[in-house]
Amino acid sequence: MGAANVVLHTPRPSRAVHLAGLVWTLVRTDFKARYHGTLAGFVWALLKPFTMFLVLLGVFSFVFSGDPDYRVNLIVALFLWDFFAEATKVSLTSLLAKGYLINKARFPTWIVVVTSTSNAVITLLVFSVVIVVFLVASGRAPSAGQVALFALYLVHYFLMVVGFGLAASVMFLRYRDLNQVWEVATQAGFFVAPIIYPLDILPERFHWYLYLWPPTLFIQLSRMVLVKGEVPTLRAHVMLAAATALALAAGIAMYRRHAARNAEYL
Repeated sequence: MGAANVVLHTPRPSRAVHLAGLVWTLVRTDFKARYHGTLAGFVWALLKPFTMFLVLLGVFSFVFSGDPDYRVNLIVALFLWDFFAEATKVSLTSLLAKGYLINKARFPTWIVVVTSTSNAVITLLVFSVVIVVFLVASGRAPSAGQVALFALYLVHYFLMVVGFGLAASVMFLRYRDLNQVWEVATQAGFFVAPIIYPLDILPERFHWYLYLWPPTLFIQLSRMVLVKGEVPTLRAHVMLAAATALALAAGIAMYRRHAARNAEYL
């Protein structure tokens, strides 16, 4: 009887533990599915932006030969852009891709959207470590405060992408050509963001329009703290916080409005 009482009073795992286990399972599954059967595995995730870096450097280093920081600025911008393009692409289609799971199990479906970006997040984190190590090795070590600011920008970047994913994923279930529209937008957006060119070559009156494209703000702030070694103004940080909060709030609101009918469109 005593043993039975012990069994009956064993506490059940909390909801938070269950959700954490689900998140870990989704992240691990996505990672294995993406690189299963490949020889280089995760290296392929880094090879794409690095190859693009070599091509663009070979072409545009002659145009911007007077800028000694062009190489570092280019590689920082490329990895930040690659995260944005990859994370928004997979989060947009995440609910449809995991429809089989959503229809069979009961859990907060927004977890699918958030965890869909895990591969892009891992790649970005690895890059962040590599670029900091490179700067240290080249004698341009950023201070602890600058690294902390860069980490803060990455958190904001992730939250902004999550906001986009929450809104876009529920809309994609209703409008299946949305991924084609977004693909065209990101292709054009690569040239809108100051990736292959410094923002300063454009007249200042046009800068505001480029900042409406989210990657521009994160690229510029990251370049400033990592490459230039400068701390952005309070106004820039307020703009960053406001843009992130707006994107995340809009995404959550859109998701809450439409999520109840997701199953009808799967």
